[in-house]
Amino acid sequence: MNANDDLATSLQRNRISRRQVLWLLGASALSGCASSPVGGGSILVGMSEDEEKAVDQKVAPQQFSQDLGAVQDAQINQYLTEVGRRLDGKTHRPQMPYSYRVLNANYVNAYTFPGGAMGVTRGILVDLDNEAELAGLLGHELGHVNARHAAQRQGQAMVASVAATGINIIGSAAGFGGLTDIGTQLGASVLLSSYSRDNEREADALGQEYMVRAGYPASGMVGLQQLLVDQEKASPGMLQTMFSTHPMSSERRDTARQMAESKYAASNKRDTGRERFMDSTASLRRIKPTIEACQKGEVALSRKEFGKAEGSFRSALAATPRDYAANVLMAKCLSAQDKDAQALEYAQAATKIYPQEAQAQKMVGVLALAQKDPAKAYEHLDRYDRLIPGDAGVTFLKGVSLEGMGRKQDAASQYAAYLRRTQKGKAAEYAYSRLQGWGYVK
Repeated sequence: MNANDDLATSLQRNRISRRQVLWLLGASALSGCASSPVGGGSILVGMSEDEEKAVDQKVAPQQFSQDLGAVQDAQINQYLTEVGRRLDGKTHRPQMPYSYRVLNANYVNAYTFPGGAMGVTRGILVDLDNEAELAGLLGHELGHVNARHAAQRQGQAMVASVAATGINIIGSAAGFGGLTDIGTQLGASVLLSSYSRDNEREADALGQEYMVRAGYPASGMVGLQQLLVDQEKASPGMLQTMFSTHPMSSERRDTARQMAESKYAASNKRDTGRERFMDSTASLRRIKPTIEACQKGEVALSRKEFGKAEGSFRSALAATPRDYAANVLMAKCLSAQDKDAQALEYAQAATKIYPQEAQAQKMVGVLALAQKDPAKAYEHLDRYDRLIPGDAGVTFLKGVSLEGMGRKQDAASQYAAYLRRTQKGKAAEYAYSRLQGWGYVK
């Protein structure tokens, strides 16, 4: 009996093993030249402006959900939007559909998609000192959008593909830029991968220009970069993601300081907006101990120091029991230790704390499969699918859940939908084998 037949038999008997659950999760894991709007020179881009916007619509919700969604605080999200609006009207591309949200993620970072959909993690926001530093952070991300860095890198990827395979540029563009499947073609891992140091320098320069245009002191950019340099030395593990996507150096801080003291010297008499920043972020800063405990837990979890991670997450939950992120992270930590029944309790608690956010729904679905409860698994996977449509892996797992419930026809529909997305990999092999075994394909 092969692995596909073995899994099918286990589903029939509702005796799916942990090894098979892990196999399912691994098998279903998916996740031209133009004028530069900044300098007017010719740049190679792989996406038109409409495609940049379409990428945001298709991919950004998935990534923001991976970072546990926007914080449930309308006031702080509105404040971030107000600062962003003050800046984006002064950029080279004010027509882009910019949007801003504070994310529940604890790691220290901010990022934007090519059309201007921006996320700022709560982990970095609680470490900023004033609104000018926040403006420097948002200005830097706006610099990436306005210089079209993601689009340029996509164009470079297309050229590399052409060089490697000998296909023509039009065929490559269709493969990379086609919007029917752009989420799986591109993915956040490609769009948000490391910018070059030249990209970072340009984004710094543009960000400092935009914040000065918007009425902020240029020293805000210096303060931001000094903060990051200091934290890189003090807690490098907590900044790992920030520095993988935004290469940092004291040279960039020194350049920002030089510009603040020369070209933008007159701006430094302006108010940094510290009082307004402190008032607007007070609710988030109150739970800074929870955020810091989660940061330590995530660093330990990445090192597979599960006992240490669990202790940190328990500290976070003791301080803020209804913190969505802490409950999700505790569930992940417990599941990594094969404590799936306990993990399920925390994941279910997270769905009640924040029912509009998708990640906990997916986690409950996966853990329910491990607990041999395919009906509950399907219920929560379907909720995830309605909140964030288009995750092929979830489509496959819905098929597995339905098969476990004995609903072959419905399972076949999910497997067929999955195969329309991809025909490669173990999940595709399994889906095809079930359709073949049930007589839907020959």
